[in-house]
Amino acid sequence: MIAEVTTSWRACRTVSRALLVLGMGSVIACSPPATEAGVLRWGGDAEGGAPFVESDPAAPSVVRGFDVEIAETMAAGLGRRAEFRQVAWASIEQSVQRGDVDVGMSGLEDRPGLRERFAVSLPYFEYREVLAVRPADTARFHALADLAGRRVATLGSTHAYRLLLEAEATYGVSPVSYDDDVHPYTDLVEGRVDAVLLDHVIADRALRRLRGGFVIQPDVIARGAYVAVFPRDRSALRDSVDAILRTRIADGTLERIYRRWEIWDADQARHLSGLQGGAPPDPARAPAVPAWGQLRAYAPALLRATALTLGIAVAAMIMAILLGGGIAAGRVYGGRVARALLITYVEIMRGTPVLLQLFVLYYGVSAVIRLPALVAAILGLGLNYAAYESEIYRSALEAVPRSQLEAARTLGLTEWQVLRLVRGPQAFRTALAPMTNDFVALLKDTSLVSVITVVELTKQTAIFATNVGAWLVPGLACASLYLLLSLPLARMARRLETRWRWT
Repeated sequence: MIAEVTTSWRACRTVSRALLVLGMGSVIACSPPATEAGVLRWGGDAEGGAPFVESDPAAPSVVRGFDVEIAETMAAGLGRRAEFRQVAWASIEQSVQRGDVDVGMSGLEDRPGLRERFAVSLPYFEYREVLAVRPADTARFHALADLAGRRVATLGSTHAYRLLLEAEATYGVSPVSYDDDVHPYTDLVEGRVDAVLLDHVIADRALRRLRGGFVIQPDVIARGAYVAVFPRDRSALRDSVDAILRTRIADGTLERIYRRWEIWDADQARHLSGLQGGAPPDPARAPAVPAWGQLRAYAPALLRATALTLGIAVAAMIMAILLGGGIAAGRVYGGRVARALLITYVEIMRGTPVLLQLFVLYYGVSAVIRLPALVAAILGLGLNYAAYESEIYRSALEAVPRSQLEAARTLGLTEWQVLRLVRGPQAFRTALAPMTNDFVALLKDTSLVSVITVVELTKQTAIFATNVGAWLVPGLACASLYLLLSLPLARMARRLETRWRWT
């Protein structure tokens, strides 16, 4: 016996070592390569698409776009080779701070706060914030003041989003934040929003992609510029890049790049001509406010987002409990066909990502029924978690000893009475702990609903972090709020378990 145990222990230790070596090898293989000499690593987001950065359809591993060509122009002027690193747009600044890349680009907007934390290049491209509206509304909506009480879409954490927040306080505009620049325009065409405020480059691309369906108003709401950002301690590299860009402006290289991507116009010519002679225009500097200080200003928005998160989680959990209980009862008491259909539902919902289910509910079925974003969020999470809840309840129902069920039937109780008086209460006690775990998990999964324009706690925190330029304070605030929501529930569930254990 001792020999068998020793052999098993040795085998287990060997397997553990093999898994450790395999895991370390995977980490090393997946880690980004060390910085090479003669390489300019630049971070951008290919999800942003053309004309900024996009994957080449002919060679998906290759990126193209006007920001790609400008990065290559910078690298060539430095005698280096440009190397693209994929970074989510909202995380480009953090990647530069961490030193993951030498320079961040991909439509980064110049603003005073950016210049407080980074060495910022000259503004190599000027954009215009423009309104897109449906053809029937062209005579009504020309400015943000015309959109009082209307839903206006844009990308979160952008200049346009900040303008909409100001318009919300001033005119009563209702901002709608998106994680991508595709769905704002499709939702505009479908009537989910009344207008879209975004950069003219993005609006022009969407108009070509959708072949109409909306109109871009000629009035300019605001102007801004795209810049490249470097670590604060690498201002010498920034100065070298600025000199290269001025040279390429003078010899017409940037104009040729912009013409190639169909983004050249009279405004761009005026902007570039103003950069050739002197220092780039510097946005008016606002006094630097530490993240802790800005937390006070963002606190009301974070608390509103917390209340929304809790409301979504509670509503979705109630739906999951009711539907999951029905599914469990159907699988225990139903016929063969009913059980087969319910098993199919459970496997589909558990076997596909909840993110995909949210997309299908909100965008996929919009041709049949246009669900409001909040309704789609509750439905998506509720339908998904109902599948998991049903498995908990089914196993709890089947865990009740058969002898108790037979005794209840012998006493003349109907199956409904057996379920309500004998089987159900005992199953509920068994299911309480995993139900609590599921609710905590559901509370955290509400962060996924931001993809369908619901600004819940995590999304509001991301906006806060992007504007502040750091994740530490916003992240701690967000984690504290989640803990304040989940810990009391877990404590209450443990008290109920302890109390019912002896009853």
